[in-house]
Amino acid sequence: MGIKQLSIFVANEKGTLADVTRIFREHEIDIRAISVYDTVDYGILRTVVSEPEKAVEALAKEGIVSKLSDILTINPEDKRGSLNDIFTLLGDNDINIDYIYSFLVREDGSQLFVLKVNDKEKAQELLEKNGVEIIREL
Repeated sequence: MGIKQLSIFVANEKGTLADVTRIFREHEIDIRAISVYDTVDYGILRTVVSEPEKAVEALAKEGIVSKLSDILTINPEDKRGSLNDIFTLLGDNDINIDYIYSFLVREDGSQLFVLKVNDKEKAQELLEKNGVEIIREL
């Protein structure tokens, strides 16, 4: 199945993040990772949550449009240069990284990275073949 990410367009104004997180709270949806990219007028909230389909429905009931997408979540080796090795491997194999963000797993302190790439299956196969741990569920 793999991990899904929600992308939510939010107004770049006071209280909009609180509105989204309130909806999650009311529907008992846990946030696992969160990142916001902003412009002057709006932001794109990208989040990994415990129940992505339920989150889409809850947001829609409040008039908030969201989109689910497949992402690649990796747990790179904790050593100097490991991200460079991964980025070089992907680039050398014509895989573009559209964006990346990281988050910590509280239970064991692992730092995971979310990658949005132009060819998820090829990237996943390539990374696994080269010893990079792929996270399939949180």
